[in-house]
Amino acid sequence: MTDTATTGRALPHPEREEIRLEAVLHALSDPMRLQIVRELAAKEAELTCSQFDLPVTKSTTTHHFRVLRESGVIRQVYRGTAKMNGLRRDDLDGLFPGLLDSLLAAADRQAGRIGTPG
Repeated sequence: MTDTATTGRALPHPEREEIRLEAVLHALSDPMRLQIVRELAAKEAELTCSQFDLPVTKSTTTHHFRVLRESGVIRQVYRGTAKMNGLRRDDLDGLFPGLLDSLLAAADRQAGRIGTPG
């Protein structure tokens, strides 16, 4: 695991070689976490935790971000007082070519079919 923030509040992330398919699939199996990843992919930019409008408590939101970070799906870094979240697309595409795009496309089709947000 590496610490990526430049402040004293660094967060642990798996190295690229440590990212496991099972952990990625588990992280993306939850609707709230999938929504977070869909928003990050759509914006193609880092977003703060507060920019996500999730219908869950703050502690549950924190849990979802931690699962995504610890699985290697997102990278979180502190910039000042803001915790920034970015999709680790390069790492995921390098390890599992086509997986992220396939999952995001499937999530979009499902959202259109059953009318979920996103």
